[in-house]
Amino acid sequence: MVKIVLTTLDDEKVAAEIASLLVEEKLAACVSIVKDVLSVYRWEGSVVKEKEVMLVCKTGEKTLDPMIERLKDLHKYELPEILIIDAGSTDAYRKWVEESCGNA
Repeated sequence: MVKIVLTTLDDEKVAAEIASLLVEEKLAACVSIVKDVLSVYRWEGSVVKEKEVMLVCKTGEKTLDPMIERLKDLHKYELPEILIIDAGSTDAYRKWVEESCGNA
C-alpha cells in the first residue's frame, strides 16, 4: 500500500531541500510541494495563523518508518506535523513507488 505523509514547514527553500533529500535517499518516490498554505492552529495557548509550505510525500510501507525518522531529523519545528495516510492506488503506481524507494 502507498503511504502519504503530510508535513508543513515555514520556509519554501528548506521544504524544497527536504523534498529533494527524501527522493535522493530513496525514502520517498515523489514529494509534492504545495505553496501558500494558510495554517490556523492553537500553540501554547494562542491561536496562530501562519503561511506555510506543505510537503506531500509518497512512500511505501517498507520505507515509511525510515522516512519519518529522517523527516524528524531534518525538520526544525519543536513539534512537526507528520500525518500518515494509507492510500489506495493502481497496481502500476504502487509498483512504481516501491521501485523508486528501492523496495522492488
